[in-house]
Amino acid sequence: MNSFEYNETRRTLILTAGTALALSQQSIASGLCSSGLAQVPSASARVLRVSAGDPARSLAATAKAARDGDTIEIEAGDYRRDVASWPQNDLTLRGVGGRARLIADGSDAEGKAIFVIKGRRVRIENLEFTGAKVRDRNGAGIRIENGPITIANCHFVDNENGILAGNIAGVEIDIEDSVFVDNGSGDGLTHNLYVGTIARLSVTGCWLARARIGHLIKSRARESVIQYNRLSGEQERSSYELEFPSGGTALVMGNVIQQGPRSENHTIVSFGAEGYRWPENSLTMAFNTLVNDRTQGGVFVRVAAGASRVELVDNILVGKGSLEIDGPFLDRGNIVAAPTEFSDPRAFDYRLRLRSSLVGRAGAWGANESGKLRPSREYQYQSGSCPIDRPSPISPLSPGAFQRLAP
Repeated sequence: MNSFEYNETRRTLILTAGTALALSQQSIASGLCSSGLAQVPSASARVLRVSAGDPARSLAATAKAARDGDTIEIEAGDYRRDVASWPQNDLTLRGVGGRARLIADGSDAEGKAIFVIKGRRVRIENLEFTGAKVRDRNGAGIRIENGPITIANCHFVDNENGILAGNIAGVEIDIEDSVFVDNGSGDGLTHNLYVGTIARLSVTGCWLARARIGHLIKSRARESVIQYNRLSGEQERSSYELEFPSGGTALVMGNVIQQGPRSENHTIVSFGAEGYRWPENSLTMAFNTLVNDRTQGGVFVRVAAGASRVELVDNILVGKGSLEIDGPFLDRGNIVAAPTEFSDPRAFDYRLRLRSSLVGRAGAWGANESGKLRPSREYQYQSGSCPIDRPSPISPLSPGAFQRLAP
C-alpha cells in the first residue's frame, strides 16, 4: 500500500513513488484536506523516498513520479538493475543513512548510463555508481545531457565511463569530494571523467585513479578548474592523467598528479593536442606535485603551439621527464625533487618531510603577490580538501600540493 507522511518541522511531504503519482493528478483525498492541507506543497518542497527492494519505491518508479523541485532521498542499500532518466529541473538526488550503491548489473537507462540527467540545476550526492556497461561500450555511471549540475561525495567504480558529458553549450559541471577508480572499457576511448565542449568543468577534492588505458580527466570545456585533487595512474595502464585536447582556459592548482610505471602514454598533462577551439586558450599550473614513475621517463607537461598564455609556477617535478611547451611561457619557482624529500611516495604521501630542503621555498606569498595563484586548500585522502593556513614570513609557502608537513 502507498503511504505518505507530513513532516511539520520540514514542511515537506515524504512520498512513495505511487503516492506521488496519485497526488500529482487531481485533488488530495478528503482525509488529507481535513488535516488542514488544502493542496500538495509546491514542487520545491516535496521529498520522495526510495528504498532498495521495494518496486513501489524504486529509482525507476520515482523518476516517473518526480516533479521539478523535488528532493529524492535514496536509502542506503544496494540497488541492482534500478536505472533511471531524470528530466526534472531543480532536482536533488541524495543518499541517506549511508551511501546508496547503484549497481548496473547489465541494465542501463536509454542505452547510456545508470543515471541520465536531462534537467537543469540538479544536485547529486552520497551515491555510488558501479558496473555501467552498454552495447556501444560507452556506458557511464552518470550521463549528463543538461545543466548546471553539482555532484558531491559520490563514488564511480568499474564503469566504462565514470561521468560522461557530450557537447552541450552553456552547461556547467561541478564535482566535489568524489572518487573515480577503475573506470574504462580498456579501449582507450573511455575514461574516469570525460566532458565535451561545455562551458565549465570544476573538479575539487577528488581522487581519480587507475583508469583502464583511458584518461583520468579529459575536458574539452571552455573553462576547466582542477584543484586540490589526487590523480594517480598507480599500477593501471592509464593514458593521460589530465588532458585538455581542445584548449580553453585551464587552472590546475594544488593537485598530486602521478603517472604509473605501466602507463602507455609518456605525457602526464596535455594541452591543445587536437587543436584550439576556444577564443582564449591558456594553461596555468601552480602548486602541483607531478610524479613520473615510468622508468623510461616522459613529459610532465606538453602544450601545443598556439596557446595565448602558459604559466607554470611553484610546481614540484619528481622522476624522469621534461617540459615540452611550444611557445613562450612563464616558468617560476618550479623545482625538480628527489623522492626522498617526501613522507612516503610508495603510499602516495607526497607531503614534504619536516626537514626537507623544499620547505618554505615558495616564499611568504607564493606564486603571486595578488594571491590569484596562491592555494587556499590542499587535498585530503580519500576524497576532500582542507584549508591551509595563511602564509606569513614565519611560515612561508612551500612548492607543491601540500603545505602541511609530514610528522
